[in-house]
Amino acid sequence: MSSSPAPVAARRALPDAPFLVAARGGTPSRIPVWFMRQAGRSLPEYRSLREGVPMLDACFDPEMLAEITIQPVRRHDVDAAILFSDIVVPLKAAGLDIDIVAGTGPVVARPVRTAADVDALPELDPAQVGPVADGIRLLVDRLGATPLIGFAGAPFTLASYLIEGGPSRNHERTKALMHSEPDVWHALAGKLATVALTFLRAQLAAGVDAVQLFDSWAGALSERDYREFVLPHSAAVLGGLADAGVPRIHFGVGTGELLPAMREAGADVVGVDWRIPLDEAVRRLGGSAVVQGNLDPAVLFASWPVIEAQVRRIVGEGRAADGHVFNLGHGVLPETDPEVLTRVVELVHSLGA
Repeated sequence: MSSSPAPVAARRALPDAPFLVAARGGTPSRIPVWFMRQAGRSLPEYRSLREGVPMLDACFDPEMLAEITIQPVRRHDVDAAILFSDIVVPLKAAGLDIDIVAGTGPVVARPVRTAADVDALPELDPAQVGPVADGIRLLVDRLGATPLIGFAGAPFTLASYLIEGGPSRNHERTKALMHSEPDVWHALAGKLATVALTFLRAQLAAGVDAVQLFDSWAGALSERDYREFVLPHSAAVLGGLADAGVPRIHFGVGTGELLPAMREAGADVVGVDWRIPLDEAVRRLGGSAVVQGNLDPAVLFASWPVIEAQVRRIVGEGRAADGHVFNLGHGVLPETDPEVLTRVVELVHSLGA
């Protein structure tokens, strides 16, 4: 399969969108805010729409994914929508037997653990994610001046799911393969980089305004291992999007020690989880960076005075950066009160550019 870029839809002109201005290191009219997992189980309208519909079915239903994506924009007045999808969508689309099991997460019927398994992995044809592209085109028509963020899972995180057969606490099989059979590992990660890049290019061709690469499990690695086994493949994804002219966000959980390396992979915006302050993240990034983050999602269950103090602290720390996109340090937890999220957005917007 050719890795040449798909034809790209005419990019929307959104020169004043606060999210895009901040992501490019400019001075927006207000501090932009969006939330990871902002479209999901915290919203009653989402639960009502998804009732009886399996997660992956929803991800391949253009009208449903468009409606779910726009729900938090409508409710919270966030400054960006993120495509309702899942990191395993391109793997499912390519033909892998993978499902999202309630209470567990992605589960792979036949784990990938040998060179033969890697060789047998299918490639992704952009036509296989056609329904996702159709949903994006619906969103571009409906979102008006609100930017749309596309996303994909990074090669390491996708590989971990495939090797372990599902979510893993210690990633023991993944690390064992990585160290004992590096050729097999790099072949697998290389294939998954191509899958992620193909998926993101399809999203760009349909009209997304920015992209985020999620490396959810990269924080399980040392910096040495990250640089040797992961960085080249994430760089292949992000580097393959360099000519798209859109902000590229790179995010992982527990990656405070990996931030400089993650930026080297080609990120324009570095996502920071809640474990280190944003000003310290900027220092680690060399004193010049655009950052995203990083309120602890669990803080949203505290009293409002506590939440307000934490939001103000993070906004203050974010002023050390060349640009700051306010977000959580990971995704919205399912039992979060939507009204609290709305109040956080209002507060952030009130605190100036």
